[in-house]
Formats: sequence, C-alpha cells, structure tokens
Amino acid sequence: MTKVSTKRSAKFVAQRLSLAVAALAAGFAAAPACAAWEPTKPVEFVVPAGTGGGADQMARLIQGIIVKHKLMKESVVVVNKSGGAGAEGFLAVKDAKGDANKIIITLSNLFTTPMATGVPFNWKDMTPVTMMALDQFVLWVNAETPYKNAKEYLDAVKAAGPLKMKMGGTGSKQEDQIITVGLEKATGTKFIYVPFKGGGEVAVQLVGKHIDSTVNNPIEAVAQWRAGKLRPLCVFDDTRMPYKAKVTDTMSWNDVPTCKESGVPTDYVMLRGIFMAPGVSAEQIAYYTDLMKKVRDTPDWKEFMEKGAFNTTALAGAEYRKWLEAAEANHRQLMTEAGFMAK
Repeated sequence: MTKVSTKRSAKFVAQRLSLAVAALAAGFAAAPACAAWEPTKPVEFVVPAGTGGGADQMARLIQGIIVKHKLMKESVVVVNKSGGAGAEGFLAVKDAKGDANKIIITLSNLFTTPMATGVPFNWKDMTPVTMMALDQFVLWVNAETPYKNAKEYLDAVKAAGPLKMKMGGTGSKQEDQIITVGLEKATGTKFIYVPFKGGGEVAVQLVGKHIDSTVNNPIEAVAQWRAGKLRPLCVFDDTRMPYKAKVTDTMSWNDVPTCKESGVPTDYVMLRGIFMAPGVSAEQIAYYTDLMKKVRDTPDWKEFMEKGAFNTTALAGAEYRKWLEAAEANHRQLMTEAGFMAK
C-alpha cells in the first residue's frame, strides 16, 4: 500500500513540475524580448572636411546605402564641419560625451590636425568603431600636358627650378602636403603648394590648369580621368592597385604604376574610419560596428571600393586601436620631419 502511494505521489509531483515548467516557458514567450540598443533619433554623421572630397563622398554613400537597404530605422544626416582643418568636426564629437546618435568619418587629419595646430584633441578623445577602408593617393597631371609618367613630370619640375610648379592639395599641413614634402625630399624638387577646401575642388583646379599637379585620392579624380581631362602618373603605395576593369578605353587602376616603380621612393595610405563620441556603451559601439559591416557587405559598397580603387582593409576592436596607435606614431615622425608640428 505504501509503495503504490509513493508511486502515485511521485507521479503527481512530476505532473505538477511539468505543468510549472510549461507555464514558465509560456510566460517567457509571452513577455516582450529586451530590445538591443538602436538610435532613437536621426543620427548626425559628421564629415571633418569639405564637400566633394573623399571623406564626404564616402559618408554620403554610407548614408545612401543605409537608406536603400533599410539598415536603420532612423535617418542619417551628413554634416560637413571642415573648419580648422577638420578640428571643428573632431571637437564637436569630443564634446558630445555619451551621445550615441552622433558619429564621424575620419581621415588622416585625425592625426595631423592636432599636431599641426595644437588644438586640444587626440583620437583617443573619441571612441573608435571600425576602419572602413584605406585610401590611396595618386600623382595627377592635366591630360593635355606631355608627361606620360612620373619621371618625365618630376624631371620637368626640377628643370623649371624651385617654386615654379604648383601642387594642389586639400588643406595645409595635412596628408596632401605631407606627401608633397615627401615627394620633394625624394626627388630634389620644390613645389608651390596651393591648399583648397576639398578634393573635388582640387580636381577642378587641375582640369582648369590653375595648378600643375595634385596628389588626389582616386575617387576624387576618377570622373575627370574617365572624361579624358586628367592623367594618373603613379600611386603612392608599395603595390599596384588590384582593380583590372578598364576605367578609360585603355587603362585600369592596375595599369597605374607605383611611384617606387617610377623611381620615386615614397608611399602613403590614408584612413577612412568611423568613430563615436566618448562615454558611449559597449552595446552602442557594437550597434555601429555591425551596421558598418552590413554596409560593407552590400554590392553598392563593393562597387564603390572598385570605382575608387580603395584598399579594402577593415578592422575593429583591439586590432583597430593597434593600427591607430601605429599610424599616430608614423604621422608624428612625418610631421616632425616636414617641420609641420605646432611650436
């Protein structure tokens, strides 16, 4: 009798336990899931450079991809803050502590601007999110000039004498002028450096023959190259650009030799990265890291990478920080050698 009672008791407990587990599971299913963080208002996308340049073009492409592929519920508003060689944009993000609805696209003025101006800013004052790509620099001349390669052009610059030929670039004591100084040291030439607000304007000035050459990024001058107005002479990198699709009737990006191949031993690549304001949470960083990965996975982005002949390296987290620390040290050396450091 006792055995039967014990069996019935055990069976009863098991039934009650099973019902309790089922009820608990139903309760979890009915309860709303805790939503991951996402923007709650339009996101301000700061460009610390003028309109028409490489950073501006990339920011507006990212904005368009997010809208086209519905990657975010809120809208993205691109805002150019180019004052003080980009310091205006960097300080705006630095001062927006804890504001996860503000992001910034960076170029290498992230390093050069505070070094050259002494403005109270360092990349560590913001929150690194992800490297989107690395941008190349190309030596360009007007297509109506007789120069077919970098050696011919630089020989002509040397023959003309110091400060006779004009090199156009974006800003002063920034990437374009750093490359120009490196070019001068490597070849014994001396240019008149003419600064403009953005890479788009630089290309237009070269088409109009107001300057003799530029070191514009590929994306900033590709339209004028395709139209037969400009001619690329060499790329400032260790290897040729890998893109073999024809841009003009006769040339692809891969057909452009490296400057080293042309006897000019100098190279330089530029960051295209995303940062946030300081004081944001790990969850908020993860949101934008994932968002930008989705952007890079789209065919639109891949097409843009090829059109602009970008180096498609992408980094996040500790790897990105390590790259930034090395890049800062390299820029400090280049700026010091060029005499561009703030006194």
